[in-house]
Amino acid sequence: MASNVNEAFMEFMSSCINLDPAVTRRAKSSRDWLMGRIHDFPANDATFPTLYEEMDVFFGSFERKTKRRPLDDIDIMVCLNADGTSYYHGLYETIYLRNPNVGSPLRNLLFEDGVTVNSRRVVNKFKDALSSVPQYDRADIKRKGEAATLSLKSYDWVFDIVPCVRTQTDSAGKAYYLIPDGEGNWKKTDPTIDRARVRRLTAERGVGILGVIRLVKFWNCRPTMPTMGSYLLENMILDYYEHNACGAFIDLEFIKVVKHVEYAILRPVYDPKGIQGDLNTVNWADRLRISVRCGSDHTKSVDARNLEVASEDRRAIAKWGEIFGDTFPTYS
Repeated sequence: MASNVNEAFMEFMSSCINLDPAVTRRAKSSRDWLMGRIHDFPANDATFPTLYEEMDVFFGSFERKTKRRPLDDIDIMVCLNADGTSYYHGLYETIYLRNPNVGSPLRNLLFEDGVTVNSRRVVNKFKDALSSVPQYDRADIKRKGEAATLSLKSYDWVFDIVPCVRTQTDSAGKAYYLIPDGEGNWKKTDPTIDRARVRRLTAERGVGILGVIRLVKFWNCRPTMPTMGSYLLENMILDYYEHNACGAFIDLEFIKVVKHVEYAILRPVYDPKGIQGDLNTVNWADRLRISVRCGSDHTKSVDARNLEVASEDRRAIAKWGEIFGDTFPTYS
């Protein structure tokens, strides 16, 4: 219940959009405990790959502070010591990791060729090691694509644990993280670039960007249009703030950002890491549906703003409710 639009958005962000601070603290504590157990794996199992702890990466929207409720996953990249391996480019984005040192535990995780490191076997090694932790004996632990996924009944979230290898700097002055590609080989990424971009833009354009991203992600999941991928949408919004300041009022920012998305969804959205190319793989029919919904909700949001300026707070709040659904506060 709210008596004006500002109160309505403050209540909405607090109760429906932003993560509960107590949940965030518990999640970080459980993540740190898990990392401690993972770092013990090589000491407890001589066949487990040697770790390069200094290069571990917490990544994903939880780490970037762009995660909206509910907290359903926490992403962790656990770095392995390369142990003399070299990487080679295959077709498209496929990377082959080959020739670990004699005596390296990675020698136990090769393909049948006896040369190439099998990333599926690496992920399975993590899965098996997690199963040996007494506190996780009843957990659901499985390999899912590029990650070992750990799900505990005591938490609402799962941990996605992605093994990786840090490359040396190449001739272009770039270094990458190699992660499993889900097919047994590897692919390039560098989530530190995404994290640095968010930090730079919140410093330069305003910390309110984080709340705007969470709010628009909630709107994106309303059953009024096809849903865009969260990472794609986040980068659309960050592209907007590369050239625009973020004001103090989140309703006004929503009006501007949804107008930007109306046209951005129809165009390429390039990976800021310079690795994946165009992130916008939404099919054309869905792009059009999303664009139309953006236009419709932009019109409604402008109407809501005009009603607020005219001191018609009851009607303004009701209009915002048409955009965000029944969980948006009502007027009191």
